[in-house]
Amino acid sequence: MQDMFRGDIVRLAAVNPEEASRHYSRWGRDSFRNRLLDSEPAILFSDKAIRGWIEKDLDKENYFAFAIRTLAEDRLVGEVGLGYARWNRHEAFVGIGIGDREDWNKGYGTDAMRLVLRFAFLELALQRVSLSVFEYNPRAIRSYEKAGFRQEGRVRGALNREGRRWDEIFMGVLRSEWLEQNGASLQLNG
Repeated sequence: MQDMFRGDIVRLAAVNPEEASRHYSRWGRDSFRNRLLDSEPAILFSDKAIRGWIEKDLDKENYFAFAIRTLAEDRLVGEVGLGYARWNRHEAFVGIGIGDREDWNKGYGTDAMRLVLRFAFLELALQRVSLSVFEYNPRAIRSYEKAGFRQEGRVRGALNREGRRWDEIFMGVLRSEWLEQNGASLQLNG
């Protein structure tokens, strides 16, 4: 049986709130990163506030949060979570972020997304995983497409940033598409 939480270069691990709050606080000081991940204003939070947010998220029902750790060094490089699961629709929304810019473009996010989709489709038996991204983040859009996501909709002019209106793009991947792309089967092989 394949380890669903171990990829080629990263593994998904339980979130340690103390460790995560230190890293998330540091990562949160990069306003460029924050603006790629969220439509909310890029503001600064204390370690204590971030730890409270992490602990609150970890207590939520229907929310699955993972730390992204490198295999080579067991170093925390990001986070990924499945949230807002709608069990009657068999769907959830995914969010992912790689912390330090030095860790971008190394495949950590791609490997982690592959793992969380495997978890979503094979363990939780979801039928759809969705996300949204802003058009000013073409690197993320390409990465999501590589993972199997397709653009499903767009809200034109959804966000005002730096005096310009940007579209919000909604993307999704269906279980059947993911299985076809990954050659995965429902049978567990030893």
